[in-house]
Amino acid sequence: MAVATKKNKWEQALVIFIMVAGGVLVSIPFLWMISSSFKPESEVLSIPPTIIPDNPTIENYINLFTNMNFAVYLKNTLIIVLFSFLGLLFNAMAGYGFAKYEFKGREKVFYIVLATMMIPGQVTMIPVYLLLNAMGLTNTMTGIVLPGLAVAFSIFLFRQFMTTVPDDLIEAARLDGAGEFYIFFRLVMPIAKPIFAVQGILTFIAGWNSFLWPLIIANDESLYTLSVGLSLLQGQYANNFALQMAGAAFMVVPIIIIFSFFQKYIVEGFTMSGIK
Repeated sequence: MAVATKKNKWEQALVIFIMVAGGVLVSIPFLWMISSSFKPESEVLSIPPTIIPDNPTIENYINLFTNMNFAVYLKNTLIIVLFSFLGLLFNAMAGYGFAKYEFKGREKVFYIVLATMMIPGQVTMIPVYLLLNAMGLTNTMTGIVLPGLAVAFSIFLFRQFMTTVPDDLIEAARLDGAGEFYIFFRLVMPIAKPIFAVQGILTFIAGWNSFLWPLIIANDESLYTLSVGLSLLQGQYANNFALQMAGAAFMVVPIIIIFSFFQKYIVEGFTMSGIK
């Protein structure tokens, strides 16, 4: 028994060592990016390399907002994130409707929604672009945010979770005279906090990283997002690695922070969405 216990301890120690070593290896590029963003341009490629900047500076971050219009890119990105959260509410309503309302063709319509998940987004970009162009919405913020208001995957997750809400609870609220919007906002939404949390995180990440669609639909730099601005940075300042590292850090750090605080909700949300 003692031999088995000792063996288990060695196995646990080995697993912990491998996990720590793997975590350190994965973190090296990220730490190097953060460190280089505070270095002068001449120090980034210095030999031998410096992990901690010898002459730390925030000049690279200042240049992002003075020479590269990152303030405009940040504003556009935040607008996209805001409207993405509005779309999140619409998706929740759609998921609730599929889960709790009986109407003709409900299953068929839901299967059509699921079928759209099988189609790569790149395939539908040209048809969506042509539709928006016919409506005069190209090169506008409306054209950027409109296609993202409805997301099939989000509707699917909300629908799966809403099926776990007891029908008797909803019927009792109706018998008490509660309206449908009251039931949804005051009764269903508090129960659905876990799925709202996970979808909120995923929505923020998707909106914050929006790149391809804004690049296609907009040709005015005043409508570009942070991701598009970062790609411009790599083109215009290809040899200024310190400035590129600052731009990359400005993009990545907020997502890392949010994911670190709310990662447990992502796991819980996906787990609970699969419960019938």
